[in-house]
Amino acid sequence: MGHSENKITDILRKKGQQLIDQPYKKLEFTENNEADNVLNNLVDFPHMFVLACIMDRQINASRAWIIPHEISKEVNGYTMDKFLKLTLEELNEIFHRKSLHRFNNKMSEYFYHGIQHIKNIYNGDASKIWIGIPKSATVVRRFIEFKGISVKISTMATNSLARDFKIPFSDHISIDISPDVHVKRVFKRLGLLSKSASNEELLYRAREMNPLYPGIFDLSCWEIGRNWCRPRSPQCTKCYMSDYCPKNM
Repeated sequence: MGHSENKITDILRKKGQQLIDQPYKKLEFTENNEADNVLNNLVDFPHMFVLACIMDRQINASRAWIIPHEISKEVNGYTMDKFLKLTLEELNEIFHRKSLHRFNNKMSEYFYHGIQHIKNIYNGDASKIWIGIPKSATVVRRFIEFKGISVKISTMATNSLARDFKIPFSDHISIDISPDVHVKRVFKRLGLLSKSASNEELLYRAREMNPLYPGIFDLSCWEIGRNWCRPRSPQCTKCYMSDYCPKNM
């Protein structure tokens, strides 16, 4: 990498480390305070976080993450024993009646199998997925084992546990950057990727830049893309990367 790319990498890495080092604060997954309180409670209701991860595909994130809360209202509680009473047919009916997802048949099946997987593999305690200072690869693999969870979602979930919830891991080497549209745009505009770069190129570029924790760039680049580096009319003067962006040179 050239001098400019090294500088960009250093700034993004330091910003990412700042986000990791800051104290835990409640995450706002949805626009519903009660739902967010439960999703943040990994001690009493870790399954709510995991089930929400399963739902997070091809719809707005806040809509996906509130699905477990909507299901909890049907069973009058958040505990696993309440969820385990639901049959696949009942879940399918709830998904359709409440229009919870774009793909209600498929996602109701994934939700049901998620509940059963937590029961059968983790004895009903989803926190066992990340218990005991595990390797990052172990946690990513455990998420992938859930029906309907992709590598992208499993990596995002593992990164959130490490970065946001401060769950201790023995390493971060398998936590890759997310091929999110904002992240990818920022990498391209900063000259770190070509305009036609694939998701795989983004993944390996991040590994090249910070091999011990490629996902360290995830949130900082997402924030840049979401707040300033927009698809149209980017607010370059407000972005802390402005002085190093090729667009402004």
